[in-house]
Amino acid sequence: MTGLYILLALVVMALVAAISIYNRLVRNRQMVQEGWSGIDVQLKRRADLIPNLIEAVKGYMGHEKGVLEKVTELRAQSLQAASVGDKAKAEGALGAALANLFAVAENYPDLKASQNFIQLQQSLADIEEQIQLSRRYYNGAVRNLNILVASFPSNIIANMFQFAPAEYFEIEDAADRAVPKVAFG
Repeated sequence: MTGLYILLALVVMALVAAISIYNRLVRNRQMVQEGWSGIDVQLKRRADLIPNLIEAVKGYMGHEKGVLEKVTELRAQSLQAASVGDKAKAEGALGAALANLFAVAENYPDLKASQNFIQLQQSLADIEEQIQLSRRYYNGAVRNLNILVASFPSNIIANMFQFAPAEYFEIEDAADRAVPKVAFG
């Protein structure tokens, strides 16, 4: 009879552990989705700001039409990207195109002095900072979920209930990862 109680206690403990692991997996999956939602909101804010930026720049940079068209094209691609990897790739290209736009804008003193352009540039810088914060949160949530999905014994529960590792939101361009060289004197 005591053997039956011991067996029953072991089964109950295993069941409680499995439920606990399942709930941790669900919580971490929700945190990944919440993190992605934060990134998506910031990317949408940036995408909504770009047409205003293009309009502000158009009047000053008439003969730089190719730069403006490239930014517009990449914005459209970014909005259409579906997967995390595609979105990261599109956002990397869009970020590079925006950096190019600001570099070209340096050649136009009247544009650089325009209050509207300055405000748009500051708004974009603020949004970029928010994107970085959102990206860090998302990638941390992805890391936590991926650890649970891959480690024992939670991997057993994850496989039973089809939890899959999530994809990191990473920088695609190796040049963006490089540490800048600083030379003094």
